[in-house]
Amino acid sequence: MRDDGLDRAIDAAGGVAQLARKIGISQPSVSNWSKVPAQRVIAVETATGVSRNELRPDLYGEPPVSEDPIDPVDVARAQEYLLLASLLSAAPSRRLLDQLAALTGEATPLGRAHAALAEAAAGAVAAKVEREYFDLFIGLGRGELLPYASYYLTGFLNERPLSRLRADLAARRIERVASNFEPEDHAAILCEIMAGFAGGRFAASSDSQRAFFEKHVAPWMGRLFADIESAESATFYRAVGALGRAFMEIETEAFTFAN
Repeated sequence: MRDDGLDRAIDAAGGVAQLARKIGISQPSVSNWSKVPAQRVIAVETATGVSRNELRPDLYGEPPVSEDPIDPVDVARAQEYLLLASLLSAAPSRRLLDQLAALTGEATPLGRAHAALAEAAAGAVAAKVEREYFDLFIGLGRGELLPYASYYLTGFLNERPLSRLRADLAARRIERVASNFEPEDHAAILCEIMAGFAGGRFAASSDSQRAFFEKHVAPWMGRLFADIESAESATFYRAVGALGRAFMEIETEAFTFAN
C-alpha cells in the first residue's frame, strides 16, 4: 500500500509511468514502491514539486540532529548542496526552473554563477532540459558523462572509491536504502550527504566534514562539473556545471583555511 506522500507525487506527475520517466527509472521500480526511497526524495521533489517534507516526513519532518543553532554560512552551504543534488539527480521541473529564474547574484564568482543559472533557467524549455539531462547522464546505453566517483578516479564503475565510501557511511550510520540501486558515489548522493552535514541532519564536526569532503568529494567532483560545463550535450546544464565548479572551489578553499 502506498503512503500519502508517494500518492501525491504520482498524482502530481500524472501517473506512475510519468513519474518513472521524469526521474529516469523504470515503471516497475516505481510500481513496487510503498513510499519514496530516501535517496530518490530529491529527484521526486524536483520532478513533481511535492516537497520532501510531504514525501518523507519521517526523514525530513524531524528536527536536525544538532540542537545548536546552525551557522548561517552552513545553512547556505546546505542549500547550495541540495540545489546541486536536485539538478544532478533529475531534470528540473518547470516549477523548479521558474524558481531558478528568480535567483539573483552578487558580484562574486558564486553570485555570478547564480545569475547565469537564473538566465539559463529563464530561457529554458522543460522538455528540452529533460532531454538534455537524459543525453548527459543516462543515454541509450550510457550518457555522455558518468557522475560517479569510482569512474572519475579509476575509469571504472563500482571500484575501490565506492567501497571506501560505503565503509565511511557505515561508520557514520548513514544507511543505503535497500530499494535504491544507485551507487552511493553518485554526485547527487554525495551532495545530499554534504548538505546533511552542513545543515546538521547528520552529526559531523567541522574536522569530520573536511575529512569526508577531502576524501570523497574534492578529488573528482570539480572535474565533473567542469566536464558538464563543456559537454557537447549541455545547454542549460552548462550553467549548472559552472555553478558546481565555482562552489567546489569555494568549499575546497574554505576547508583548506580551516585545516
